[in-house]
Amino acid sequence: MAEQKYYLPQPSYWPLIGSVGLFTTTFGFASALPGKAGDPMGNMLMMYIGLAILAFMMFGWFSTVVRESEAGKYNMQVDMSFRMGMMWFIFSEVMFFAAFFGALFYARQLSVPWLAGGDPGTNELLWKGFQQNWPLLQTPEMAVKPDADLTFSKASGVIEAWGVPFYNTLILLTSGLTVTFAHWALKQKNRTGLILWLCATVVLGYLFVGLQASEYGHAYHALNLKLSSGIYGTTFFMLTGFHGLHVTIGATMLLIITLRSIKGHFTPERHFAFEAVAWYWHFVDVVWLGLFIFVYWL
Repeated sequence: MAEQKYYLPQPSYWPLIGSVGLFTTTFGFASALPGKAGDPMGNMLMMYIGLAILAFMMFGWFSTVVRESEAGKYNMQVDMSFRMGMMWFIFSEVMFFAAFFGALFYARQLSVPWLAGGDPGTNELLWKGFQQNWPLLQTPEMAVKPDADLTFSKASGVIEAWGVPFYNTLILLTSGLTVTFAHWALKQKNRTGLILWLCATVVLGYLFVGLQASEYGHAYHALNLKLSSGIYGTTFFMLTGFHGLHVTIGATMLLIITLRSIKGHFTPERHFAFEAVAWYWHFVDVVWLGLFIFVYWL
């Protein structure tokens, strides 16, 4: 039985450890950035150390929260605060991806027409003789210095929508169904169904990540499509890369929820952790639909 008073946790050192991990990761990544275009990344050891600290922090902090939850220390007021926190977190993620979709819209619908002569001053100053086309795989430097060593940014093609991206769309949509079936099984006290449907969702999630990794390999080696391949390459890898990171995180969270379900955690009345991960997974599904339509298809 949960306590009637609002649970106030003891002072924790996990936020301090998380701050150290974030600082180390960011500083390490910034230190490893190339000094000029075409240079390889430097030593990223510090970044990896920061990521290891973050992983340690998350494991320890979430373990503490799980123990407190299973001990019955959280009442409905605490449950509601968790729900509000998750809602605001997903809203922040919506704004995060909205910024990248906005950059794609700005580049494709505004900047490219301006460069093509919609704004005569822009055309003359930045890219004289530019003709409007999409996907845009070149940069102004390639037009100004066609004989320069810019092979690192010259792409020979783009990813077709009706190959791996289409299959990944089917995979993510199916995973949205399987996690919903797992939720129904939990509400019906069907522990076996809960575990099986969760396992199917985890497999589909990691299958998506594996196929996207193979797609990246094809883009890099066969098509020479890179982050430096014009505005198309930049927006393509930023949007799909961050989404792939979110899928990886979501699949890992689903794996943890599956392991907790095997241990007998969650009841039909109290299972917010499951719901939070399910919300996150559905958000990932919706974002991918936008990516498939606006990045791959149109």
